[in-house]
Amino acid sequence: MQLPNELQFAAEELTAGYKQDKLKSIAAELSGRYRDKSGTGKSLLSEDTEAAVYANVRMPATYGAASKAVEYAAECCDTEGIGSLLDVGAGSGAATWAAVNVLPDIEKVTCLEREGAMRRVGEKLMKQSEEPALADADWISGDLLTMNGDLSADMVISSYVLNELSQKDLDKAAEKLWSAADKLLIIIEPGTPKGFEVIRRVRDLLKEKGAYIAAPCPHSDACPLAADDWCHFTVRVARSRLHKLLKDGDVPYEDEKFSYIALSKEPCRPAKARVLRHPYTEKGRITLELCTASGRQTRAVGKKDGTLFKAARKADHGDSIEL
Repeated sequence: MQLPNELQFAAEELTAGYKQDKLKSIAAELSGRYRDKSGTGKSLLSEDTEAAVYANVRMPATYGAASKAVEYAAECCDTEGIGSLLDVGAGSGAATWAAVNVLPDIEKVTCLEREGAMRRVGEKLMKQSEEPALADADWISGDLLTMNGDLSADMVISSYVLNELSQKDLDKAAEKLWSAADKLLIIIEPGTPKGFEVIRRVRDLLKEKGAYIAAPCPHSDACPLAADDWCHFTVRVARSRLHKLLKDGDVPYEDEKFSYIALSKEPCRPAKARVLRHPYTEKGRITLELCTASGRQTRAVGKKDGTLFKAARKADHGDSIEL
Protein backbone atom coordinates (compact mmCIF):
# COMPACT_ATOMS: atom_id res chain seq x y z
CA MET A 1 0.00 0.00 0.00
CA GLN A 2 1.18 3.51 -0.69
CA LEU A 3 0.05 7.08 -0.18
CA PRO A 4 -2.13 8.62 -2.89
CA ASN A 5 0.14 10.25 -5.44
CA GLU A 6 -1.22 13.73 -4.75
CA LEU A 7 -0.56 13.36 -1.02
CA GLN A 8 2.94 11.97 -1.42
CA PHE A 9 3.88 14.72 -3.86
CA ALA A 10 2.44 17.43 -1.61
CA ALA A 11 4.18 16.04 1.49
CA GLU A 12 7.55 15.90 -0.23
CA GLU A 13 7.09 19.46 -1.52
CA LEU A 14 6.96 20.61 2.11
CA THR A 15 10.64 19.72 2.52
CA ALA A 16 11.83 21.22 -0.77
CA GLY A 17 14.84 23.49 -0.39
CA TYR A 18 16.19 21.86 2.77
CA LYS A 19 19.47 19.95 2.81
CA GLN A 20 19.18 16.21 3.30
CA ASP A 21 21.45 16.24 6.36
CA LYS A 22 19.19 18.80 8.02
CA LEU A 23 16.07 16.74 7.32
CA LYS A 24 17.70 13.57 8.64
CA SER A 25 18.78 15.40 11.79
CA ILE A 26 15.23 16.62 12.41
CA ALA A 27 13.85 13.12 11.83
CA ALA A 28 16.27 11.60 14.33
CA GLU A 29 15.48 14.27 16.93
CA LEU A 30 11.74 13.76 16.53
CA SER A 31 12.10 10.00 16.85
CA GLY A 32 13.90 10.47 20.15
CA ARG A 33 11.28 12.85 21.49
CA TYR A 34 8.36 10.59 20.63
CA ARG A 35 10.18 7.59 22.09
CA ASP A 36 11.22 9.24 25.36
CA LYS A 37 8.60 11.92 26.05
CA SER A 38 5.39 10.61 24.52
CA GLY A 39 2.65 10.47 27.15
CA THR A 40 4.05 13.31 29.26
CA GLY A 41 1.56 15.85 27.91
CA LYS A 42 4.37 18.03 26.57
CA SER A 43 4.41 19.50 23.08
CA LEU A 44 6.75 17.35 21.01
CA LEU A 45 7.14 19.64 18.02
CA SER A 46 6.51 23.30 17.32
CA GLU A 47 8.13 24.18 14.00
CA ASP A 48 6.46 23.72 10.62
CA THR A 49 9.64 22.10 9.30
CA GLU A 50 9.45 19.53 12.07
CA ALA A 51 5.81 18.85 11.23
CA ALA A 52 6.71 18.49 7.55
CA VAL A 53 9.41 15.93 8.35
CA TYR A 54 7.06 14.10 10.72
CA ALA A 55 4.43 13.94 7.98
CA ASN A 56 6.87 12.35 5.55
CA VAL A 57 8.10 9.86 8.16
CA ARG A 58 4.79 8.78 9.70
CA MET A 59 2.01 9.41 7.19
CA PRO A 60 2.62 6.28 5.05
CA ALA A 61 2.34 3.93 8.03
CA THR A 62 -0.61 5.74 9.61
CA TYR A 63 -2.39 5.91 6.27
CA GLY A 64 -1.85 2.18 5.74
CA ALA A 65 -3.06 1.17 9.19
CA ALA A 66 -6.10 3.45 9.04
CA SER A 67 -6.99 2.22 5.56
CA LYS A 68 -7.01 -1.40 6.72
CA ALA A 69 -8.96 -0.63 9.90
CA VAL A 70 -11.65 1.29 8.00
CA GLU A 71 -11.83 -1.43 5.31
CA TYR A 72 -12.28 -4.14 7.93
CA ALA A 73 -14.96 -2.09 9.72
CA ALA A 74 -16.80 -1.47 6.45
CA GLU A 75 -16.99 -5.24 5.86
CA CYS A 76 -18.89 -5.66 9.12
CA CYS A 77 -21.27 -2.71 9.35
CA ASP A 78 -23.28 -0.37 7.16
CA THR A 79 -21.12 2.60 6.13
CA GLU A 80 -23.28 3.95 3.29
CA GLY A 81 -24.87 6.52 5.58
CA ILE A 82 -21.57 7.85 6.89
CA GLY A 83 -21.33 11.36 5.49
CA SER A 84 -19.25 13.13 8.14
CA LEU A 85 -15.93 12.38 9.81
CA LEU A 86 -14.22 13.68 12.94
CA ASP A 87 -10.50 12.89 13.20
CA VAL A 88 -9.39 13.39 16.81
CA GLY A 89 -5.68 13.95 17.27
CA ALA A 90 -5.43 14.22 13.52
CA GLY A 91 -1.72 14.99 13.32
CA SER A 92 -1.04 15.84 9.68
CA GLY A 93 -4.26 14.12 8.57
CA ALA A 94 -3.20 10.65 7.38
CA ALA A 95 -6.18 8.84 8.93
CA THR A 96 -8.58 11.31 7.34
CA TRP A 97 -7.07 10.76 3.90
CA ALA A 98 -7.43 7.01 4.42
CA ALA A 99 -11.05 7.18 5.61
CA VAL A 100 -12.16 9.45 2.76
CA ASN A 101 -10.45 7.18 0.25
CA VAL A 102 -12.22 4.07 1.61
CA LEU A 103 -15.63 5.69 2.25
CA PRO A 104 -16.56 7.89 -0.73
CA ASP A 105 -19.82 9.11 0.87
CA ILE A 106 -17.93 11.28 3.38
CA GLU A 107 -18.65 14.91 2.52
CA LYS A 108 -17.79 16.79 5.72
CA VAL A 109 -14.47 16.47 7.57
CA THR A 110 -13.35 17.96 10.86
CA CYS A 111 -9.80 17.50 12.14
CA LEU A 112 -8.99 18.21 15.80
CA GLU A 113 -5.31 18.70 16.56
CA ARG A 114 -3.59 20.53 19.42
CA GLU A 115 -0.23 21.20 17.77
CA GLY A 116 -0.30 24.35 15.64
CA ALA A 117 2.49 23.17 13.33
CA MET A 118 0.66 19.92 12.66
CA ARG A 119 -2.58 21.77 11.89
CA ARG A 120 -0.85 24.10 9.47
CA VAL A 121 0.88 21.27 7.63
CA GLY A 122 -2.21 19.03 7.61
CA GLU A 123 -4.46 21.79 6.33
CA LYS A 124 -1.94 22.76 3.65
CA LEU A 125 -1.79 19.17 2.42
CA MET A 126 -5.57 18.83 2.28
CA LYS A 127 -6.08 22.17 0.54
CA GLN A 128 -4.13 20.75 -2.41
CA SER A 129 -6.44 17.75 -2.78
CA GLU A 130 -8.95 17.48 -5.61
CA GLU A 131 -11.34 15.73 -3.21
CA PRO A 132 -13.83 18.35 -1.88
CA ALA A 133 -14.20 16.67 1.51
CA LEU A 134 -10.45 17.06 2.08
CA ALA A 135 -9.98 20.45 0.48
CA ASP A 136 -12.82 21.93 2.56
CA ALA A 137 -11.91 20.20 5.84
CA ASP A 138 -12.25 22.20 9.05
CA TRP A 139 -9.12 22.18 11.21
CA ILE A 140 -9.76 22.95 14.85
CA SER A 141 -7.29 23.63 17.64
CA GLY A 142 -8.06 21.32 20.51
CA ASP A 143 -7.12 18.45 22.74
CA LEU A 144 -8.94 15.16 23.14
CA LEU A 145 -9.41 15.64 26.88
CA THR A 146 -10.79 19.17 26.52
CA MET A 147 -12.72 18.46 23.33
CA ASN A 148 -15.89 20.47 22.93
CA GLY A 149 -18.89 18.31 23.74
CA ASP A 150 -20.69 19.73 20.70
CA LEU A 151 -18.24 18.10 18.31
CA SER A 152 -19.70 15.01 16.66
CA ALA A 153 -19.78 13.16 13.35
CA ASP A 154 -21.17 10.00 11.82
CA MET A 155 -17.73 8.44 12.17
CA VAL A 156 -14.99 9.33 14.65
CA ILE A 157 -11.46 8.08 14.13
CA SER A 158 -8.54 8.35 16.52
CA SER A 159 -5.12 7.01 15.56
CA TYR A 160 -2.08 6.62 17.78
CA VAL A 161 -3.45 9.00 20.42
CA LEU A 162 -4.78 7.09 23.42
CA ASN A 163 -1.49 5.32 24.13
CA GLU A 164 0.02 8.74 24.81
CA LEU A 165 -2.40 9.39 27.69
CA SER A 166 -1.95 8.58 31.34
CA GLN A 167 -4.05 5.74 32.73
CA LYS A 168 -6.32 8.12 34.62
CA ASP A 169 -7.20 10.02 31.42
CA LEU A 170 -7.75 7.00 29.18
CA ASP A 171 -11.29 6.14 30.27
CA LYS A 172 -12.37 9.78 30.08
CA ALA A 173 -10.96 10.10 26.57
CA ALA A 174 -12.60 6.89 25.38
CA GLU A 175 -15.99 8.03 26.64
CA LYS A 176 -15.58 11.38 24.89
CA LEU A 177 -14.80 9.65 21.61
CA TRP A 178 -17.80 7.36 21.97
CA SER A 179 -20.09 10.29 22.77
CA ALA A 180 -18.90 12.14 19.66
CA ALA A 181 -19.54 9.19 17.33
CA ASP A 182 -23.09 9.15 15.95
CA LYS A 183 -22.61 5.83 14.15
CA LEU A 184 -19.09 4.43 14.20
CA LEU A 185 -15.90 4.82 16.24
CA ILE A 186 -12.53 3.49 15.08
CA ILE A 187 -9.50 3.58 17.37
CA ILE A 188 -6.04 2.60 16.13
CA GLU A 189 -2.99 2.11 18.34
CA PRO A 190 0.51 0.66 17.90
CA GLY A 191 0.63 -3.11 17.45
CA THR A 192 2.54 -3.56 20.69
CA PRO A 193 1.53 -5.10 24.03
CA LYS A 194 0.95 -1.59 25.39
CA GLY A 195 -1.06 -0.52 22.35
CA PHE A 196 -3.23 -3.63 22.53
CA GLU A 197 -3.78 -3.17 26.26
CA VAL A 198 -5.26 0.24 25.44
CA ILE A 199 -7.52 -1.34 22.81
CA ARG A 200 -8.60 -4.11 25.18
CA ARG A 201 -9.45 -1.60 27.92
CA VAL A 202 -11.45 0.60 25.55
CA ARG A 203 -13.23 -2.47 24.17
CA ASP A 204 -14.34 -3.53 27.64
CA LEU A 205 -15.29 -0.04 28.76
CA LEU A 206 -17.38 0.93 25.75
CA LYS A 207 -19.01 -2.50 25.48
CA GLU A 208 -20.50 -1.71 28.89
CA LYS A 209 -21.73 1.59 27.43
CA GLY A 210 -23.72 -0.30 24.78
CA ALA A 211 -21.21 -0.41 21.93
CA TYR A 212 -21.50 -3.15 19.32
CA ILE A 213 -18.14 -4.58 18.30
CA ALA A 214 -17.79 -4.44 14.53
CA ALA A 215 -14.16 -5.47 14.05
CA PRO A 216 -11.79 -7.15 14.42
CA CYS A 217 -13.48 -9.37 17.01
CA PRO A 218 -15.92 -12.07 15.80
CA HIS A 219 -17.68 -11.85 19.19
CA SER A 220 -18.33 -9.54 22.12
CA ASP A 221 -17.18 -11.97 24.81
CA ALA A 222 -14.01 -11.52 26.82
CA CYS A 223 -10.87 -11.49 24.68
CA PRO A 224 -9.54 -15.09 24.51
CA LEU A 225 -5.88 -14.09 24.24
CA ALA A 226 -3.62 -14.84 27.17
CA ALA A 227 -2.20 -11.99 29.23
CA ASP A 228 1.21 -12.35 27.58
CA ASP A 229 -0.25 -12.27 24.03
CA TRP A 230 -1.64 -9.38 22.04
CA CYS A 231 -3.88 -8.89 19.02
CA HIS A 232 -2.23 -6.94 16.24
CA PHE A 233 -2.16 -6.81 12.47
CA THR A 234 0.31 -5.75 9.81
CA VAL A 235 0.17 -3.61 6.71
CA ARG A 236 3.07 -3.27 4.27
CA VAL A 237 3.55 0.29 3.05
CA ALA A 238 5.74 1.51 0.22
CA ARG A 239 8.67 3.79 0.98
CA SER A 240 9.52 6.73 -1.25
CA ARG A 241 13.12 7.79 -1.80
CA LEU A 242 12.68 10.57 0.78
CA HIS A 243 11.10 8.19 3.28
CA LYS A 244 14.04 5.79 3.01
CA LEU A 245 16.43 8.70 3.46
CA LEU A 246 14.73 10.03 6.58
CA LYS A 247 14.52 6.61 8.22
CA ASP A 248 17.86 5.25 6.98
CA GLY A 249 15.96 2.45 5.28
CA ASP A 250 17.37 0.15 2.61
CA VAL A 251 14.31 -1.84 1.54
CA PRO A 252 11.50 -0.17 -0.45
CA TYR A 253 8.82 -0.91 2.13
CA GLU A 254 8.13 -1.10 5.86
CA ASP A 255 5.69 -3.22 7.82
CA GLU A 256 3.46 -1.28 10.20
CA LYS A 257 2.05 -3.29 13.10
CA PHE A 258 -1.17 -1.92 14.56
CA SER A 259 -4.03 -2.82 16.87
CA TYR A 260 -7.53 -1.43 16.40
CA ILE A 261 -11.15 -1.61 17.45
CA ALA A 262 -14.24 -0.56 15.47
CA LEU A 263 -17.35 0.08 17.57
CA SER A 264 -20.83 0.73 16.24
CA LYS A 265 -23.93 2.37 17.70
CA GLU A 266 -26.07 -0.13 15.79
CA PRO A 267 -25.92 -3.94 15.50
CA CYS A 268 -23.41 -5.08 12.89
CA ARG A 269 -22.17 -8.21 11.14
CA PRO A 270 -18.96 -9.37 12.83
CA ALA A 271 -16.66 -11.69 10.93
CA LYS A 272 -17.19 -15.42 11.46
CA ALA A 273 -13.46 -15.69 12.07
CA ARG A 274 -10.43 -13.39 11.94
CA VAL A 275 -6.90 -14.44 10.93
CA LEU A 276 -4.66 -13.60 13.89
CA ARG A 277 -1.26 -14.47 12.42
CA HIS A 278 0.29 -14.81 9.00
CA PRO A 279 -0.99 -18.14 7.57
CA TYR A 280 1.58 -20.93 7.56
CA THR A 281 1.65 -22.51 4.12
CA GLU A 282 2.91 -26.00 3.33
CA LYS A 283 2.37 -28.17 0.27
CA GLY A 284 -1.34 -28.92 0.15
CA ARG A 285 -2.04 -27.46 3.58
CA ILE A 286 -2.47 -24.04 5.19
CA THR A 287 -2.52 -23.57 8.96
CA LEU A 288 -4.55 -20.64 10.27
CA GLU A 289 -4.45 -19.04 13.71
CA LEU A 290 -7.99 -17.74 14.15
CA CYS A 291 -10.20 -15.83 16.52
CA THR A 292 -13.74 -17.18 16.22
CA ALA A 293 -17.08 -16.77 17.93
CA SER A 294 -16.18 -19.77 20.09
CA GLY A 295 -12.68 -18.59 20.95
CA ARG A 296 -9.17 -18.94 19.59
CA GLN A 297 -8.53 -21.84 17.20
CA THR A 298 -5.70 -23.32 15.17
CA ARG A 299 -7.16 -24.69 11.95
CA ALA A 300 -5.34 -26.80 9.36
CA VAL A 301 -7.00 -26.49 5.95
CA GLY A 302 -6.30 -28.89 3.10
CA LYS A 303 -7.35 -29.23 -0.52
CA LYS A 304 -10.20 -31.51 0.51
CA ASP A 305 -11.76 -28.50 2.22
CA GLY A 306 -12.55 -27.05 -1.19
CA THR A 307 -13.92 -23.50 -0.90
CA LEU A 308 -12.31 -22.95 2.49
CA PHE A 309 -8.91 -23.96 1.12
CA LYS A 310 -9.27 -21.47 -1.72
CA ALA A 311 -10.21 -18.75 0.76
CA ALA A 312 -7.29 -19.67 3.03
CA ARG A 313 -4.86 -19.35 0.12
CA LYS A 314 -5.96 -15.74 -0.35
CA ALA A 315 -6.29 -14.88 3.34
CA ASP A 316 -3.81 -12.52 4.93
CA HIS A 317 -3.05 -11.57 8.49
CA GLY A 318 -6.06 -9.58 9.75
CA ASP A 319 -8.56 -10.76 7.14
CA SER A 320 -11.96 -12.21 7.93
CA ILE A 321 -12.71 -15.70 6.70
CA GLU A 322 -15.82 -17.88 6.47
CA LEU A 323 -15.45 -21.27 8.15
